[in-house]
Amino acid sequence: MTKTAALPRSTAITGLDRPLASLGGLLREWLPRQRWFAGKDRPVTDLSVLSLTELFPGCLHLLVHADHSPGGDGAPSGDCYQLLLGVREQRMPRLERAYIGRAEEGPLAGLAVYDALHDPHAAELLLERLRMPGTVGPLRFETAPGARIPGGLTPRLLAAEQSNSSLVYGDSLILKVFRRIQPGVNPDLEVPEALAAQGCARVPAPVAWFRTTEPSPATLGVLQPFLPDAADGWTLALRALAAGEDFATEAHELGRATADVHLALATAFPSAVRDEHGRTARAMSVRLEEAAHAVPALRPYVPGLRGAFDALARCDAGPRAQRIHGDLHLGQVLRADREWFVIDFEGEPSRPLAERRSIQSPVRDVAGMLRSFDYAARQRRPWRPEWALRCREAYCAGYAARAGWDPRKKHALLRAHETDRAVYEVVYEARHRPAWLPVPMAAIERLARWGG
Repeated sequence: MTKTAALPRSTAITGLDRPLASLGGLLREWLPRQRWFAGKDRPVTDLSVLSLTELFPGCLHLLVHADHSPGGDGAPSGDCYQLLLGVREQRMPRLERAYIGRAEEGPLAGLAVYDALHDPHAAELLLERLRMPGTVGPLRFETAPGARIPGGLTPRLLAAEQSNSSLVYGDSLILKVFRRIQPGVNPDLEVPEALAAQGCARVPAPVAWFRTTEPSPATLGVLQPFLPDAADGWTLALRALAAGEDFATEAHELGRATADVHLALATAFPSAVRDEHGRTARAMSVRLEEAAHAVPALRPYVPGLRGAFDALARCDAGPRAQRIHGDLHLGQVLRADREWFVIDFEGEPSRPLAERRSIQSPVRDVAGMLRSFDYAARQRRPWRPEWALRCREAYCAGYAARAGWDPRKKHALLRAHETDRAVYEVVYEARHRPAWLPVPMAAIERLARWGG
C-alpha cells in the first residue's frame, strides 16, 4: 500500500516563500488548466503564497495569489485561489486525474503532489474537521447551532463543470469548496443562513462552514444538506425537450419559487425604495464597452445594445432593489418531491464580492432564468423558439402570482437586464466554452435590433 507522506514539521512553519521552490513551477502549469481558474486568457506571471497550513498529515491548505500579464488596459491583474494539495511518496494510479506533478526541489523535493479533493481519504478527514468545530492555524471550522453531522460518510467529488469544487458525502451532505477567494463573507453562506432564519424552505440551510482569518477574513467552504433524489432544472428542461414535452407547468412553478425566495430575501435584508435606473444603466454600458473590447464579435451590435440601457435610464420606477440570487439559471435550481429549491447564492464569481452582496433589482434574476430557457431550447436541432417562449410566459406568470407584480409589464427594465445578461454570457463563453458562443450571440443580434 502506498503511504501518505508525513510532511516535515518545518514545512508547515517555515516562511511563505519556501514552498514555491517546490510548487511554483508545478502550479504555474496546472492552475490555468483548471475549470475554475479565471485567467485562462492570460499567462500566470507570478505566484505568491498568502497562507499555508498543514491541515492534516500529507495535506496542505494554501491560499495563493496568481498574477497575470497585463490586460488590454495595460494594468496587471490577479486572483486568490484556495488549494488543498496532497503529497505522497509515490504516484498513485487511482489519483491519476488529480496528479499535479513531482516536486524536484525545495521542502517537498521528491514527493508527488496532487489535488487532495480527489482523494477519498483526504475528503473524509476534511469532513471530520467540520464535524468538530475548532481552529487549525488561521482556519476556523464552525457548525450551525444544533447541527448534527454524521461520521463515516463516503465522499465523492462531483465531476460537473463549475467555478468551485463540490464533495458529496453519502446521500446526505454536500460541501462546496470555493476556489476563487475574495475577502469577506461569501453570499453562499450569508444568504442561506439568513433565509433559514426566515423559515424559507426553498433554500437548504448551512450545516457547517470553514473560513480563514489570514491574510484577510474570508469564507472558504460551506456544508449543506444534499437532496439525493433531486434533478437540476437544466437536466429536466433538456429531458423535456428530448421527449418533445412541454415545460410550461414546471416553469410556472419555478416562477412561484423564485418569487418566494425574493420575498424572503426582502424580509431578511434591507432594501431600497426603488432601483436607481440611471446608475444601473451606466454600469451596464461600461460592462458592454469592456465586453466589446474583449470579444470583437460584439462590436457591430454595441449601438443597438446601448439603446436598451438608454431606455432603462428613462423608464419608470420598478420593484424595490433588494438582495437577490445574482446568477439565477436552470442549473441553480433543483426539483425534488415536486418542489423547486434554489441553490448557489454565490453570484457571478467574476464580479467583486461587494457587488454580489449589494442590493439590485429582482428583475435581474428573472432575466437570468429567461436567458436560461433560451439556452436550453437551443440545445436541440432544429431550434424550438416556441418552447422557450412558452417557458418565459409561464415563468413570469408564476412569478407574478406570488410576487404581486408582473415582470412582463416592466418592459424596458426586463429588456435591459436580459441584454446585460447576454453580454455577460458572450464574454463567459468566449473565454471558457467557445463552442457555445453562438447561443448568446443569437440573443445579442435579437436584442440589438430590439434595443435600437
